[in-house]
Amino acid sequence: MSSRDLILGRVRRALTDVRDDVRDDSRHGDVAYSYGSAVERGYLREHGDRTTDQTVDLLAENLADYRAIVHRTQAGRLPDLLGRLLAERGARSVLVPPALPPGWLPADGPDRVEDLAAHTAGELDAVDSVVTGCAVAVAETGTIVLDGGPDQGRRRITLVPDHHICVVRVPDQVVASVPLALERLDPARPLTWISGPSATSDIELDRVEGVHGPRRLEVVLVSGV
Repeated sequence: MSSRDLILGRVRRALTDVRDDVRDDSRHGDVAYSYGSAVERGYLREHGDRTTDQTVDLLAENLADYRAIVHRTQAGRLPDLLGRLLAERGARSVLVPPALPPGWLPADGPDRVEDLAAHTAGELDAVDSVVTGCAVAVAETGTIVLDGGPDQGRRRITLVPDHHICVVRVPDQVVASVPLALERLDPARPLTWISGPSATSDIELDRVEGVHGPRRLEVVLVSGV
């Protein structure tokens, strides 16, 4: 018996108590799944009644609570702001996704490094900063979600460099809650959920940042894009 047969056999056994009326026609080989069935959800889709501005303010507050550094700007001032943030970091190189809007970065900024499949982890680690967009931002949890879109690039480019600047278009990319965010996301895409810079702590609760991703996360909330 192959590994595939073993896994599919386990799936069959796990589905033996699933009623036929909650299954759909999705199949993988001879195994049916219930991905498309409707699930009754009784929880709140968002907490409280906020205006758009209040939702964006809540996002900024929760991002800061997770130790992300939050900036706000207008579209026309974005290149100057990003240039200043990179200069303050002392960045000599910046990694850019394949379709980062060309007007976001200043022309006289750090050397731009194109994301290439051939890059090793060591080469990515040598890059000083990375600038990306995002798929959606969740106000109630202070979470930025990346889905590997053209202005975000592959997951690894936001996990290896030590400094990540993420640009969020407001209010279009800001939602109040996780359920509202999930409606905008494709579960088949590589989703990365980021709540502040990467951090962990040992048994004595000593916090260490930069273990599983960037040590420094800066989020730019840009209006008028």
